[in-house]
Amino acid sequence: MKATFKKLFIFLSLIFLFSFLIWTYFQQKFLTEIYQKQKSPVIFDRNGEIVIVLPNQKGYRNQPVQEIPKRFKELLIKKEDKYFYYHFGFNPFSIFQEGISRLGFGSRKGSSTITQQLVKILLGKEKNLKNKVLELFSAISLEIFKSKEEILKMYANSIYFGNQIQGIKEASQFYFGVSPEFLTDGQVLQLLATISSPSENNPLKNTNKEIAKNLAQRLKLDSSRLVFDDINQVKKNVENYSENDIAFELQPFLQNLNSNQLTIDKELTKKLREIVRQNIEELKFKNAKHAALIVIKLPENEILALIGSPDPSSLESGYQINMLEKPRPVGSTIKPFIYLKAFEKGLRPYTLVEDREYKYITALGFPLYPKNFDWKYRGEVNLHYALSNSLNVPAVKVLEYVGLENFYQFLEKDLGFKPIQDFRNYQLGIALGVLEMSLIDLAKYFTIFPNQGILKDLKIDFTQKQSKKIISRPEYIQLVNKILNDRKTGIEQFGLKSDLNLFQENYALKTGTSRDFKDSWIIGYTPDFLVGVWVGNAENEPTDAVSGQLGGGRIWSEAMELLFNFPYNKKTPFDFSLIKEYNYKGNVEFGLEEDNFEVALFALKDNSLILTPHDGDRFLLEDGQIILKAKENVDWFLNGELIGKGKENVFIPQEEGVYQIIAAKGNLKEKINIFIVK
Repeated sequence: MKATFKKLFIFLSLIFLFSFLIWTYFQQKFLTEIYQKQKSPVIFDRNGEIVIVLPNQKGYRNQPVQEIPKRFKELLIKKEDKYFYYHFGFNPFSIFQEGISRLGFGSRKGSSTITQQLVKILLGKEKNLKNKVLELFSAISLEIFKSKEEILKMYANSIYFGNQIQGIKEASQFYFGVSPEFLTDGQVLQLLATISSPSENNPLKNTNKEIAKNLAQRLKLDSSRLVFDDINQVKKNVENYSENDIAFELQPFLQNLNSNQLTIDKELTKKLREIVRQNIEELKFKNAKHAALIVIKLPENEILALIGSPDPSSLESGYQINMLEKPRPVGSTIKPFIYLKAFEKGLRPYTLVEDREYKYITALGFPLYPKNFDWKYRGEVNLHYALSNSLNVPAVKVLEYVGLENFYQFLEKDLGFKPIQDFRNYQLGIALGVLEMSLIDLAKYFTIFPNQGILKDLKIDFTQKQSKKIISRPEYIQLVNKILNDRKTGIEQFGLKSDLNLFQENYALKTGTSRDFKDSWIIGYTPDFLVGVWVGNAENEPTDAVSGQLGGGRIWSEAMELLFNFPYNKKTPFDFSLIKEYNYKGNVEFGLEEDNFEVALFALKDNSLILTPHDGDRFLLEDGQIILKAKENVDWFLNGELIGKGKENVFIPQEEGVYQIIAAKGNLKEKINIFIVK
């Protein structure tokens, strides 16, 4: 009977032991899977550099180390579990001491070994007796199937150090700006002082340094040889860590990534952000406090750099707004698109246009008198000169020639642009820069010029994107590129010496300034890359007369010169092979081979005689004299009576009423009505 009982006991014991071993095997495997899932997803730049460490399932940043630095290991064991190498996952003596302490005898507050602490982190269960037992057996399971070094490494990679930082690698870089192997003893102690209360005692807290000093005494270290980082130094390290992180600008793209390698160049982005930051510090004196920048590699349309704020880690007003994606009035940067459609319709750079005062009636019924940037009129100019000097009045005439509905269709159907208001709210004001776009959209649309009329989706990773040809003939693109590449014709507007004049000649650019100087724009490109810049205020406040040239110009210039020294600059020349030169009045202009020169030259000819006033204008009787102006010498008639001859005349009304004014020259006659009111 005893022998049978003994055999049964042995049999049941073996079954229990075997079952326990099976359970421990699957439990340690389960714990290992949890540990492995703690690793944060990592996004790399085009050169294999880490760009972003994304939060793991717990919301922490965690990059595991493969080997724990020797000194960190020594001090960690000395503080947390000095018998780590001698127990089997739990310390019976420590458990006994804690139990006695709970009964009121002694003061020991914790008995967990490093292995048990690791299990607590991995399981994340609340404290109760049932979970304490589970943690105990789970610790044993790890000890059975893992080496001590593996357990220690898992623990070092799982410790929470506050501020969403998990593991020694991220903690070292976040708080001290170094890799774990370069931590000083003082820095190691500051991290160890964090473990018991990460939120309250991390190195960004005033308590951390004092706790670390006390810990040094407890571990019997020579405090005279220890150097601790003060809180100001740690804050600087944290700021630098944040500056190296471009997750701020990449957030809109992260959900749709098809690869963990981006087209972004981290080194380039870092240098460009410093250019933006330094220039904005100077522009703040002119009330321009914010800026954004984008760089696109051509012809692939790969995004190399995205900067939506001078410093996303700053708490300064507006710095947490990504201005890359905020729609703002684009100013004169819309003009190349207007001229492109005009060239498609038959106009040419040599086409003549009258730069003078015109009157239009807006959708609301109010009169509109387009003005140039400098409030001057230049008389007859060609479209090359008009676009090079960014003249507003000719741009309105060109848009009128293209046709508003045609241009709306081009923006919406061809470019795929979605306005924030109905197009009909803008009308001819589009040529004056009132249309709102984001910098990232504007830069994308501008790539049709260096890409020969092909519009491609922007790439943030290396997967295939859609593209479509939106301009039927590349020669129209070449005409625009030729004008935007010409830095000499625009000297009147931009000056002989300018930040826009670079040492390399194969580039084109267009500036833009919105109403009241609220937005400063510049988009410039070579056949190899494009740089777009916006400067202004996130709160939509006016700047102190910061134009496109003054605001975005210097940032753009420094960015371009930086890129000239990067491998992306292949010095590819523009293709102007489809352009033909024409000579008109001793000046060389350009168009296309099949042009009917005379027809294109006078396609915008204005046969009107009267420059001012305009039909329907209203004047106050109290204003006195009214100046009558014509393009050439004419006969002036007022209500059918001849009142004078010449280019100008003066009319002084004596009473209210409607007055008919006629200008006549030979067979030409123009008639308008004006209103005199009190």
